Amino acid sequence: MRLWSLHPSLLDRQGLTAAWREALLAQAVLLGRTRGYTRHPQLERFRAQEHPAQAIGAYLATIAEDATRRGYRFDETRIDTAAAGPVEIPVTSGQIEFEWQHLLRKLAQRSPDVHAEVSRGGPILHPLFTEIPGEIASWERG
Repeated sequence: MRLWSLHPSLLDRQGLTAAWREALLAQAVLLGRTRGYTRHPQLERFRAQEHPAQAIGAYLATIAEDATRRGYRFDETRIDTAAAGPVEIPVTSGQIEFEWQHLLRKLAQRSPDVHAEVSRGGPILHPLFTEIPGEIASWERG
């Protein structure tokens, strides 16, 4: 499971659909609807929120918005709980850099055209996240 701190606009088609699918799985875990993946380390930062279901709902909403912008139809009715207000999850600069390099490697192999376009800029964060100084997150297993 990879719940990117990066904005979904940086993902290729495969990455975008995987992000949607994996975030839906995360939502099911956080709502107690599945017995698998309950201890997945990527969920730690969502569980640490006052309202984890709202945080993952906000995460999914941004993915769905980007999918719509690209002409895909993700079923937004699958998002259980929309955030009632702004949600901000801190993410360290080290984690952002780790994810950025990881994404660039994936895109270079899988989608060279997207890699060429995305690599011209720098990492853009998913709006749910706020950058803070620090190393790679303790929950990162990549």
